[in-house]
Amino acid sequence: MRSLSPLSRRILKKAGIAAAFFCSAFLFGSVLSHFTCRALRKAAPVFLSAAPETPVSSVSMPVLSSAAENWGLSFPEKGKTPVGNATSEELAAYNAWFAASPEENIIYLTFDCGYENGNTPAILDALQKHQAPAAFFVVGNFLSDQPDLVKRMAAEGHIVGNHTWSHPDMSKISTQEAFSEELNRVSTLYQETTGQEMVKFYRPPQGKYSTQNLQMAKDLGYQTFFWSLAYVDWNADNQPTHDEAFSKLIPRIHPGAIVLLHNTSKTNGEILDELLTKWEEMGYSFKTLEEF
Repeated sequence: MRSLSPLSRRILKKAGIAAAFFCSAFLFGSVLSHFTCRALRKAAPVFLSAAPETPVSSVSMPVLSSAAENWGLSFPEKGKTPVGNATSEELAAYNAWFAASPEENIIYLTFDCGYENGNTPAILDALQKHQAPAAFFVVGNFLSDQPDLVKRMAAEGHIVGNHTWSHPDMSKISTQEAFSEELNRVSTLYQETTGQEMVKFYRPPQGKYSTQNLQMAKDLGYQTFFWSLAYVDWNADNQPTHDEAFSKLIPRIHPGAIVLLHNTSKTNGEILDELLTKWEEMGYSFKTLEEF
């Protein structure tokens, strides 16, 4: 082989140096890239989807105290929905209600019927005069002793609701079987008396309830109705005067009120016509709970 000239040897030497430099740079770049990528992979998560996952927020059900309660109200502002033991939202989880929307001047009239002492016909007469529908929550003995009054209620377009067979403290009933019996005996006798099925509206006796009872009623298909306006009218031996009744029932009325009155009240029988007139003059009208 012919030996290279000095010039050729110098060119080859420079080319070798350049090649070595290039190879070193390439190797360094590869190593740097390797460690940089590892660091980046550790520093930031990689999302495979187009967007990061959005956490799913859980919707919690309203929670009432599981202890037995007596339904109660306070009236902080005249003409406004009162404050109850529980909010409308909490009760709604159990298909239970105490007032309707305050957006309309509507009143829902309800009567608790424990027994008959001669005042119910006058109450029905006043309701008929004003074409005002009502709901009568009856117990077993009223239903069995007063079939004609119950038939009149139904015939005149009123609701007959379930107030239990024996009017016990339902918050002390712990089994579905016992709870069901209290309601089923009433609904069965009502159907035998009127030939109609009883609407599944329930009112706890004395307003005593527990969340367990509310759930039992819901499981049976019932809606539970408390109230947003009542007064002490139930004591037949100590009836309020007319003025005392008006002083409670006029200023506390409010849009969407569910009014609780007792059929055993002599005062209620005497003032109902005038009371309905006063409420009408205030701009209120009456609807049935079925329109609730």
